[in-house]
Amino acid sequence: MHPHAARLLILHHSRTGGTAAMAEAACEAAASESETRLLKAEEAGPDDLLAAQGYIFAAPENLGSLSGPMKDLFDRCYYPLLDCIQGRAFALMVCAGTDGQGAIRQMRRIATGWRLREVAEPVLVLTGAQTPGVILAPKRLSDAQLAPCRDLGAAMAAGLALGIF
Repeated sequence: MHPHAARLLILHHSRTGGTAAMAEAACEAAASESETRLLKAEEAGPDDLLAAQGYIFAAPENLGSLSGPMKDLFDRCYYPLLDCIQGRAFALMVCAGTDGQGAIRQMRRIATGWRLREVAEPVLVLTGAQTPGVILAPKRLSDAQLAPCRDLGAAMAAGLALGIF
């Protein structure tokens, strides 16, 4: 087996800390249920995805679409993994100011091309950030905002460990 194999791989990108906090919360909750690996999008490659049985993709929405480094991960991995990971479980987490739907749509389309199986509704955390200063400021998410991330991580890991996904 791959030296960094994980039943659940949580891939994330974060500029201001909000998405990183979401991914870390999911990972902490998942670790008690199943082997879990947390990896930044910039550091991940096709072998990392191939070694996992399920995924949580976590990214911020920037300018109404998926963040560049997360899109770059998909660009680098899409064709090398085409027809290699179909049927595997995935879920999404997005941190956004007031919308988030553009990033969700983009990630869903990519996952559809890989023929992955979405097993949970996306977790969307809205920060309300609308001005340049607030958008660029470090994000501190509340326990209430992080709770759905923990729930998703635990549910994904348990589902993989039990063979449900």
